[in-house]
Amino acid sequence: MALYITSLNSGSNGNCYYIGNAREAVLVDAGLSCRETERRMKRLALSMDKVKAIFISHEHSDHIRGLAVLATKYRLPVYITPGTLHHTRLDLSRVAVLPFQANEPVAVGALSVTAFAKLHDARDPHSFVVACQDVKVGVFTDIGAPCDQLIAHFRQCHAAFLEANYDEGLLERGNYPYYLKNRIRGGRGHLSNRQALALFAAYKPEFMSHLLLAHLSKDNNCPKLVQELFSAHAAGTEVIVASRFAETPVFHITGNFAQPALLQETGGKQLCMFEHLL
Repeated sequence: MALYITSLNSGSNGNCYYIGNAREAVLVDAGLSCRETERRMKRLALSMDKVKAIFISHEHSDHIRGLAVLATKYRLPVYITPGTLHHTRLDLSRVAVLPFQANEPVAVGALSVTAFAKLHDARDPHSFVVACQDVKVGVFTDIGAPCDQLIAHFRQCHAAFLEANYDEGLLERGNYPYYLKNRIRGGRGHLSNRQALALFAAYKPEFMSHLLLAHLSKDNNCPKLVQELFSAHAAGTEVIVASRFAETPVFHITGNFAQPALLQETGGKQLCMFEHLL
């Protein structure tokens, strides 16, 4: 069964990702206002009636800004860890709040959502993989460094939202204060273009049809630069830069894509490629 995906918005001004099949869908994060979420869904001809749950990755405001109103209006259950819930400081008393555990799949109709811990400067941050039968889509943003779990899940995805937050040179030369630069690049902040590209080049599975590059910094990155950088290594995968100002088109992920086998790499050679790009 196919999955349909879109980024409703991606960036420090708000993050919200839609993943669903023909009958039901989930949102990962709710960083847009309820009204703006509705507007963008309508423009894409997506129905809020299909959305059955919201999964929250962590408590930073750009991931939860619209959560309380959206979940209350549509009576959507919110999957969130107790630690993250405590730090949101939101009133979710009128909706069903359900905890999730890392590495334990949650069934939402025919969808299966699996969380795993990530490196980020939040209370209890998680990434997600949404699956429907054999088709898998990963949501991998707000990550300080690519850990073994990220690599393992990335290698199984037919499509992924992957953070490419900053260009290292632009960050170093930019006007951010020193403490903020260190927070971003310090291992629990965000993935740089170089880190994300290394992951993509070394571990992209042959069947990955779409890569949506996400959470680009407004001040420390350039969409054109990122598009060109990753397209040079795409080898048949469609690369899309998710906007911080608008929704992307809806992409149809079937799991049937298979690129030509250019090289048969051993695990050891892939790891060497990853280290070289880093």
